Parts: sequence; structure tokens; C-alpha cells
Amino acid sequence: MVALSSRCAVKWRLQRLTRSLESEKVISVQAKIVLLPGDGIGPEVVAQGERVLNLVAQKFGHTFQYTTCLIGGCAIDACGEPLPDATLAACRESDAILLGAVGGPKWDDPTAKTRPEAGLLKIRKELGLFANLRPIFVSPHLVGSSPLRPEIVAGTDILFFRELTGGLYFGKSGKETNADGSETSYSTMIYSTHEVERIVRLAAQAARGRKKRVTSVDKANVLEVSRLWRRVFERVMKEEFPDVQYENVLVDAMAMYLVARPKSFDVVVTENMFGDILTDEGSQLPGSMGMLPSASVGSSGPGLYEPIHGSAPDIAGKGIANPLATILAAAMLLRHSLKLESEAVAIEQAVDRVLAKGYRTADLAAGGPSVGTVEMGRLVLAEMG
Repeated sequence: MVALSSRCAVKWRLQRLTRSLESEKVISVQAKIVLLPGDGIGPEVVAQGERVLNLVAQKFGHTFQYTTCLIGGCAIDACGEPLPDATLAACRESDAILLGAVGGPKWDDPTAKTRPEAGLLKIRKELGLFANLRPIFVSPHLVGSSPLRPEIVAGTDILFFRELTGGLYFGKSGKETNADGSETSYSTMIYSTHEVERIVRLAAQAARGRKKRVTSVDKANVLEVSRLWRRVFERVMKEEFPDVQYENVLVDAMAMYLVARPKSFDVVVTENMFGDILTDEGSQLPGSMGMLPSASVGSSGPGLYEPIHGSAPDIAGKGIANPLATILAAAMLLRHSLKLESEAVAIEQAVDRVLAKGYRTADLAAGGPSVGTVEMGRLVLAEMG
């Protein structure tokens, strides 16, 4: 089970690092890590994540063994499918997985037999990765990069729990041809009591290590499946987590609140599609999707760690992609899958110092001076020493 009590705020991490780095006994860890660079800018940012992991291994006396595999569009080109059997087998045997991004215009044909994104859906299902953790944290050094006023975003520190293997993305879907030649298509949102219970429990456990407050997002005023979600959420909170405050918010209201009063939320739990949309919206609070990592975890087995951004084919190969989300995803990998808290915090501290010194990639520079992908990775490595 993944460790879920860690706060997302850099200040909290730095305080923990100060208390623990000198006192902890060094334990050497050997781990198998699968790298899935994927498409677009994926290979560029994963390369920087690997550089950081290599330095962690060197500094802390660990041994990381890497296997690089195909996923997404590049896998379709090479093997005819977005998640080859060899990739899935390697992932099953690993301790953790670091993913770049998948997809691009080359594979956007709606009539194609399969698409790159199908590889992501399959690996989540096959590995039982039912919980997606997405921290939305606005660094004090990036408040000015946000499209919102500083007084709105300053202090924002939200941890989203998105249910990852149910809902519309995995429900029954299809299309039919009507008598008049027109088409009817459908997708089904389905959730069971068990699916809701397990994601709510993870969110509530995380809240106990934070501000002891959970917000559940649904559409219970319209959707029957959301009414089940709300009933299960309230029962689990009342019976198992009486010390944690909770509230229900409709998804359309939450979309407004995220830009009107984001720092009023702490832990947020929601279903698959709502979480997908809301966290992409929330990614703009710090000014760029290039700053935010995510972790997909299950009850056991390897976790999958990735930036929340896409493959950005428009900038692929130009060397300007922001690698910080992937580097921070590597920190989450160390924390949750390998249980290396001090190592994770060391990465986060280095990123914080780089930002404090004013270094920015193009997505954050607002037309001002910027550094490229490789240089940003080098700066983080330099701060790690």
C-alpha cells in the first residue's frame, strides 16, 4: 500500500528534511524501474527524470536498474498495439514505473483500430492502479506566473484523489446505425460500492496527515451513479473517519471554486472523468501543466508516475519542454513506491531552490529569459550537489 501521509507543500517537505536527513540511518535500496518515454516530449522529460534518479542512487547509495519499453503511438508504430505484451510484463516485474506522455496528431485518426491513449487505460486496469494522486501546489516562487490574482492562488495546496479504473472511461460503450442512416453513440458511467469505498478510504487516510478535511465531488443532483457515490462517501466518512471533516460539492460548482477560492480545499476525491477535467483545470493555478506530477497506485504492485501534461507535439524535439513535473514525479516514485522519503524531499528541495533563483522554462517565462529542458535538469542536479 502506498504511503499517503506526506504533505504536498514544499515548506512542509523542507521542514521534514531538516529534521530527518542527519538522523536517518542510510539504507541501501535495490529497485527495478521501468521507463516509458512514450511520444512527443515524453522522451525528453523522462531523460531528465532518469538523470535525477541516477544522482539520488549515487548520493544515497542505492542501485536502480532501468528497463526502457514502448507505450503509446511509438508502440503502435513498432508493434501494432499501444501496450505491447513485453511492456506489460516488464512493468509487472518492476518496483515502479516512470512515464512520459502518449499521443499526437499522427495517431489521431478516429477510424483507427486503436489509439495511443488505449495503452494508458490498459496499463492502469492490468496493474490495478485505481487511485490517481494529483497534487495541485502553487509554489510561492510561481505565484506571479498564475493567470489568477496572487491573493487567490497564494497558499494553494490541494491533493486530488481521482478514481482511475471506473466510470465512463471503462464502462460499456458503442455506436449504432439508425434506420435513417444517422448514428447513435453511447458511453456508460458505472461504479460499484467497492470501487467508491477504496478510493474514499485512501483520500481520508491522506487527509489525516494533512488538514483533516475531504471534499467529494459528484453530480448527485442529476446522475444516479453519483448518488451511489455520495451515499458511500458519507457512510465511509461517518463510520471509519469520524475525526475527518467532509463535504460534498457538485462538479460544476467545483469548476468555479477552483478558480475563485482554490486554497479553501485540502483533499479532494472524485470519479474518473470529473477528476481528469478538474485536475487539468487546476494545473493552470501554478501557471503551467509542466509543474505538476501525478502518481497512479493500487493496493499492491508497482506504481506509475508521470507528469500530468500531454505529449505536446508542437514543441517536441525543440528542447524547450519543462521537465520539472517529471522530475517531481520521480520524487513521488521514491516516496510512494520505494519508501525513500528523504530522497524525495531532496529532489523537491532542489526544484524549489532552482525556482527561487528565478530560472524558468519557456512555459513559465512569459516571454522573458528561459532555459531549455536539459539545462533545467542540470540546474536541479547542481542544487542536489
